[in-house]
Amino acid sequence: MWTSTATRDNIPAAGSFPLYQQDWKMPRRLFLAMTQKKRSPGIIRICLLLAVALTLAVPASAEWKEKVLYSFQGGTNDGSVPAGGVVFDSQGNLYGATTDGGPATCKPIGGACGTVFQLSPPAQKGGAWTETLIYQFQGKGSNDASVPNGGLIRDAAGNLYGVTAYGGTGDCVLLGVKAGCGTVYKLSPPKQKGGAWTETVLYSFPTIRQGYLPNGNLVFDSAGNLYGATTFGGSKGTTCDKFYGGQCGTVFELSPPKTKGGKWTEKVLHSFASGTDGANPGGGLVLDSKGAVYGTTPMGGNQLCNFGNGKIGCGIAFELVPPTKKGGVWTEKFLHRFTDGNDGAGPAMGMVFDADSSLFGAAGGGAKGGGVIFRLAAVSGGRWKETAVYEFSSNTYGYGPAVSFVDSSGNLYGTTYSVPDSYSGSVFRLMPPTQKSKPWAMSFLYEFTGPPDGIGPSPYLVRDKSGDFYGATQYGGSGTCGSGGCGTVFELRP
Repeated sequence: MWTSTATRDNIPAAGSFPLYQQDWKMPRRLFLAMTQKKRSPGIIRICLLLAVALTLAVPASAEWKEKVLYSFQGGTNDGSVPAGGVVFDSQGNLYGATTDGGPATCKPIGGACGTVFQLSPPAQKGGAWTETLIYQFQGKGSNDASVPNGGLIRDAAGNLYGVTAYGGTGDCVLLGVKAGCGTVYKLSPPKQKGGAWTETVLYSFPTIRQGYLPNGNLVFDSAGNLYGATTFGGSKGTTCDKFYGGQCGTVFELSPPKTKGGKWTEKVLHSFASGTDGANPGGGLVLDSKGAVYGTTPMGGNQLCNFGNGKIGCGIAFELVPPTKKGGVWTEKFLHRFTDGNDGAGPAMGMVFDADSSLFGAAGGGAKGGGVIFRLAAVSGGRWKETAVYEFSSNTYGYGPAVSFVDSSGNLYGTTYSVPDSYSGSVFRLMPPTQKSKPWAMSFLYEFTGPPDGIGPSPYLVRDKSGDFYGATQYGGSGTCGSGGCGTVFELRP
C-alpha cells in the first residue's frame, strides 16, 4: 500500500491435505451454490474447517478490550461477510468491502454482488459509528465487478482500490454461466460532501489466460503500478482445479495509462505451473525497495502433501525479480519450498518485512501440528534460510495463523482463525527474544468468543496513533445471516 504500510489449519503431518486460511474469504452463498454441484478440494477444505471440534488449551489471553464498531445485517440494504480488513482516511473514517449483500443480481453465485462501506466515527466520545454503503456492485449482467475478494488500499487523493473475484466483461464460466473472470476496481470520493462515490473498473480479466479469481490486497510501487495475484488462470498448469479451468494462478502488474482517460494495462509477471513450482497464490504481496515482488502459494513446490490420492504439494515462498532491461522477463526465485509439513505447509496469506529485511509469514502444519510462524532471512550466496519462530501446538486441528505487520520494536502481530475453546479466532503478538538462544514470547491479545464479538478475524489489521487495532471478522455480530452472523468491524484497545 502507499499511504498505509505495505504489509502485510488445520494441517496435519505430511501425507494429509491442508485447510488453508485463504478459505475464510469464500462467500458463504458461493459455498452453498457450489456444494450443490461438483465439490472441489477447496470446498472440502471449508467443510472440514467449519466442522472441526476444538478442545485443547492455549496460553492465557492478555487484557485487551474489544469493541464491535459495527455488525453487518446483510440483505439488499447492507453488506455481509467482510472481504478483508479496513483502511483509514485522514478524517478517521474506516473503509472496507463485503463479499455479500447488496443487489441480488449476481447469479449463479447466490444473488448479491457485495458492497464497499464507510464507517464514520461518532461525533461524541462513546457514541455509535455510522455505516454508509458507498457502492453496491451490480455484477456481470451490468458488466460491473462482483464479489470483492480482498481489502482496500487508499492513495493520497482518497481513492480506494480493490479486487473482485468475479464480474467484469471476461468470459470465465462458473456453474455453467458466464460469471466473469474478476476485476480490479477504483472508487473515487465525491467532489462535494454527501455526493456519490464513482466506481471505475480499471481492468476486467478477459480470459482465464490473463488470470481468474483475483484475491487479497493490492500493493502499489513508487511509479503507481498495481500488483496482485489471481488464484487460478494463467498459461501454466492444467490440474490445479478443473472447476476453475485447471490453470494454477498468476501474479500480475497493472500499469496506469500514459494519458488521462486511457486504459490500464495488465502484464502477467508469472504463471504458476504447480509441480516443483507453486500453485494458487494467496495474494498479500509485498515489494522491496528494488521492485522485487514477494509472496506465497499454499500448494505446489513438492509433492509430499496430498489429499486422498492427489499430490498437491506443501507450498512455496517466492520472489519475482524485475527484468534488468525494459520489456524483459521477470524471474521467479524460490525462497523456500515447504517440505513435509514439519516446517510448515500451505502458506496462503502472504508475508511481511521487518526492519532488517527478513520476511515473516504463517503456514499450517509444523512439528506440533497447529501451525507455524516462520522467518525467512537472506544468507550468503543469494539463498534464504527458513526458521520457525513459533509453533502452535495441536495434534487434532490447526489455528489457521496469519501475519499482519511488524512494529518498530520488532514485535510481530497477526491473527488465528481458531482457538481451542471455539473456532472464533484471535489476535496475537509475538515478541522477539532478548537473547538468541531464547524463544519468541507469544501472547494472545484477544480471543473472539463469537458470535456477538465476531468470528474469523481477517489478518489485515490497521493501527491508529494511540496504538488501537482495527479489523474485521468474516462472521459473527448481531446480524442474522444464518447462525454465524454477518460479520463485524472491531476495535481492540490495550
